[in-house]
Amino acid sequence: MRSSGMPIPPAALPGLAAVRRAVPADAGAYLALVQALADFEKLPAPDAAARERLIADAFADPPRYELWVAALAGEGSERVVAYAVTFTTYSTFLARPTLYLEDLFVFPEHRGDGHGKALLVRLAQICVERGCPRLDWAVLDWNEPSIQFYRSLGAQPMDEWTTFRLTGEALRALGASD
Repeated sequence: MRSSGMPIPPAALPGLAAVRRAVPADAGAYLALVQALADFEKLPAPDAAARERLIADAFADPPRYELWVAALAGEGSERVVAYAVTFTTYSTFLARPTLYLEDLFVFPEHRGDGHGKALLVRLAQICVERGCPRLDWAVLDWNEPSIQFYRSLGAQPMDEWTTFRLTGEALRALGASD
């Protein structure tokens, strides 16, 4: 079993240089992928301050989240074409840590080439290595290609759960409550 920091070797994934933890040199490619994800989801991209925090948090010691990349080999260098952001959560009922996948994104021109699956394979390996009994994530309900892709890997939707979010004034008001 590979340790969490070890990249998947190219021979294991034809067409990929590696699936590995990101390094600071990947920051520009990562931000381009985040911009592409925002465009895909028709959401505002992170502003300049948020982009700075994303990079600082990814490479802090310890990092606030784990950033994984899939990169193509070419002419002595790599081109990052996909990323995944994860962090550890905890299940009280399982009494074990779990891994949460915040983002998984592949540049559109590289979809169907195995990069998303390679990232999920690596994350599943990490779950096993760390004793995490599950990998959780959310997908937009209109993103049918991704939903079908996840189902093809054996993932199951959690239809009995509803996602909630508290933001803005409602968050501040609740936080100011006594």
